[in-house]
Amino acid sequence: MQVRAFVLHLVRATARRQNAHDLLDGCGLDGTIWPAVDGAAMSASELSATVGADLFDPPYPFPLRTGEIGCFLSHRQIWAEIQTGDADAALIIEDDAALDPEIFDDAVELACAHIDRLGYIQLQTRPHKGAAHLVDTSGNCKLLVPELGGLRTTAQMVSRRAAAHLLAQSDSFDRPVDTFVQSHWHTGLRPAMIHPSGVSDAGACAGGSTIQGGAKSVLEKISREISRARYRGGVARMSRHSTAPADGGRHK
Repeated sequence: MQVRAFVLHLVRATARRQNAHDLLDGCGLDGTIWPAVDGAAMSASELSATVGADLFDPPYPFPLRTGEIGCFLSHRQIWAEIQTGDADAALIIEDDAALDPEIFDDAVELACAHIDRLGYIQLQTRPHKGAAHLVDTSGNCKLLVPELGGLRTTAQMVSRRAAAHLLAQSDSFDRPVDTFVQSHWHTGLRPAMIHPSGVSDAGACAGGSTIQGGAKSVLEKISREISRARYRGGVARMSRHSTAPADGGRHK
């Protein structure tokens, strides 16, 4: 199993540059620092060319921010890149991550053992709550396939085959990349997860978030919370009735 590492790094986020290099040096795999797409630098026509609306259920209730668009396009670039090389899979790490080597090494070994079959494995920063199928363990690390897919793209391993599958389904997108990957009733690919994974979020120490929203009024905040709750209810319902296999066997 040949796995290549990609550390996503936004070039203008200079406060994170050293952390990006530390992640690449510490992940134990050959790889590269991958320049992330800067959504804030894209023109209105470039942004509109990538974003659709209400592409599948449940409809995503919020307009995408430029940072979210850039993040999705960055992951799509890597999904495309691994189709051109010899690697069987990619380990994608965002530049605001931190690694605990002792746990992380076990998590990567566990992911490598199952990535060909499962296709997409999140190295999660937080434990899963809810129904899940336990696949395997290594040390303290547990590999699960949850009913309700997890969010966050801090770190994940994706097989060449799964990357091609997700790439073909996302020429146009209407939600953030982690929310898209979570939508296994649409993609047919259930994201698996490992926790503990040795991966944590070091965003505050690495220069803060590069995906920002503007200040909102109290009414706007209340409205967003109502919309978010409705959306999450729809995701839970769709997840319960999803026909996507738990073993990743049907994505082609």
